[in-house]
Amino acid sequence: MRRTPLEEEMATSTVRSTSAARICTIVGFVCAVLALLLNPILFGVIGLVLGVVGAVLGDKPLGWYAAAANVVAMVLSMLILSAL
Repeated sequence: MRRTPLEEEMATSTVRSTSAARICTIVGFVCAVLALLLNPILFGVIGLVLGVVGAVLGDKPLGWYAAAANVVAMVLSMLILSAL
């Protein structure tokens, strides 16, 4: 059975959005580590946004985990910095 051009376009756009979601999620986790080690406000907010974008684009559980990891990293890093 042959696909119509519209079905072909929908299939490729789904693959593109899924890979974009995974990339946003992975970069969100990297930002969580950077927020813990370097600058909690800058990397934490960027990672939070990327985690939410990844979840909205289709990487549901990991995107939300990346967003939560960034919030935890921001809070921990601020607590550590305030104790010093």
